[in-house]
Amino acid sequence: MEVTTEAVRTFLSALHPYDALPPEDLNRVADAFTVDARAKGDTIYSIGDKLPGLYVILDGSVEIHDTQGGQLSLLGPRNSFGERGLFRDGTAVTNALAATDVSLLILPVTEVTRLLDTQPAFARFFDRGTSGDKPNTLSLATTQVSNLLTGPPVSCPPTTSIREAARQMREKNISSLAVVEDGVLKGIVTTTDLSHRVVAEGIDSALDVSRIMTPQPITLPPDALASDVLHVMHERHIGHLPIAEGDKILGMVTQTDLTRLQAVTSAQFVSDIAYGRTPAALAKVTKQIPQLLVQLVGSGNPHEVVTRLITDIADAVTRRLLTLAEAKFGPPPVPYCWLACGSQGRREQTGVSDQDNCLFLDDRVTAEDMPYFEKLAKFVCDGLNTCGYVYCPGDMMATATRWRQPVRVWRSYFEGWIVKPSPEAQMLASVMFDLRVIGGDASLFDGLQREVLAKASANSIFVSHMIANSLKHTPPLGLLRGFATIRSGEHKNRIDLKHNGVVPIVDLARIYAIQGELTAANTRARLVEAEAKGVLSKSGGSDLMDAYDLIAQTRLDHQAKLVRHGAAPDNFLSPTELSDFERSHLRDAFVVVKTLQSALGHGRGMIG
Repeated sequence: MEVTTEAVRTFLSALHPYDALPPEDLNRVADAFTVDARAKGDTIYSIGDKLPGLYVILDGSVEIHDTQGGQLSLLGPRNSFGERGLFRDGTAVTNALAATDVSLLILPVTEVTRLLDTQPAFARFFDRGTSGDKPNTLSLATTQVSNLLTGPPVSCPPTTSIREAARQMREKNISSLAVVEDGVLKGIVTTTDLSHRVVAEGIDSALDVSRIMTPQPITLPPDALASDVLHVMHERHIGHLPIAEGDKILGMVTQTDLTRLQAVTSAQFVSDIAYGRTPAALAKVTKQIPQLLVQLVGSGNPHEVVTRLITDIADAVTRRLLTLAEAKFGPPPVPYCWLACGSQGRREQTGVSDQDNCLFLDDRVTAEDMPYFEKLAKFVCDGLNTCGYVYCPGDMMATATRWRQPVRVWRSYFEGWIVKPSPEAQMLASVMFDLRVIGGDASLFDGLQREVLAKASANSIFVSHMIANSLKHTPPLGLLRGFATIRSGEHKNRIDLKHNGVVPIVDLARIYAIQGELTAANTRARLVEAEAKGVLSKSGGSDLMDAYDLIAQTRLDHQAKLVRHGAAPDNFLSPTELSDFERSHLRDAFVVVKTLQSALGHGRGMIG
């Protein structure tokens, strides 16, 4: 198949990131590409081969395989491949085979390097990291107002009576209404209008709200900064400002929102929790967590910072409930240790969290002491549920007698799971290896943790079973550069960013922690420590870290977006919500995870 330079240029002009290149650069790149035709079944390159450049499929399809021959991807026209090895050390880290007769374009290494150095759009496209240049502090000067909107605006038509408008504001506990007609913003009415115009002037409350509204109010677009809102409010002496795109209102920002932007921080949450006297009082604080999530994500904080800050709040609530329980039931008869597992144990809570916890009791505990700890556990778990940390569906809570035991019983649990790794034992061990002390006497757990890690690491059969169990969660990879979405039910055509996204990496990190006897519970900390101690290769660890950062950040971005639109956060993302750029990078991250799962499943800790 003969391919002219002009045909290559036309092809590239509709392909990102080449479509973002200046015309002169696009011409140069089109000239630089060489054409390579391969027959079905041909090996394009093998692991360890020196790569001639970056590959782009012009026609046909290519299979990408891992070291064991497992298929990672089936790529079609317009897809790039080879970049992972090219950007690492110039050698291939996968095998590429022609699935059909295929026409390839190859951009030489020197030209790839030049574009990375001189063309930001090109560099951004192939940058698998997620750090970016976003600010990481909450600030009026840097926060876009779109991150302050927590749901669609409450509105009414101009013909609504003043009385009805007042009733709506009272019922929804808001201080303003957007007045909308045929989808177009006509004005706003506030509680100030009700007091200054209706009450003070004696206006009949049966009249239309249009009689007292502020018509054609000034608006700002969603990409305006919070400081822009503040300036307009001060200049015009107003306390409410509609955010709109054209005539369509998206939400309302108030002076209270701007105050909250500065005041709502995890530190303030923890401070408020420390003074809470009842579970209901604590729940008033935790109710604001979705807004904190939106602001933390919108301000550019990396996922590990956001989840750590949100988990700190859960820790503070738990400790406060323990304090309230002791005040209610008296001092404990023997020392105890309250531990969290699951996402709280790993310090990875997001906007969607249930509770997973247990109690370690001093071995001096007697049968007469046990009712005290039963009451304490019920008080704390009920309080956590009140605060939005719903009961664990699997009853993995300290309220269950099984998970409220002396240290000697816990030691026997772990020893039994390690010696006889049944399916239930594998599941329980996966949860319990993420334990972290929240309150009480930490010494009850510290010695046991190191003892269990040493025994687990030394038992190759147990490790093998844990590896097999970890591989049950697989990335949602489909054929032809697509995603394997959920096929039916409420979340049809979506991908589960928890169980098929972050959980496979959480499982990998746990295995590395067992193999290396690493005491960290946090997934990212485990990966860092595993690489530092040689459990992971430097290159493989870097790839997995980048993949984890991207997937976890995508999950948080999705949850924050739902909250901004007035919905409850969840883990189910439709790929159609992502741009081509975002889908490409997310899928590449899943490919990295699948590659490393394959390496672990075949007895290799990490490809280098």
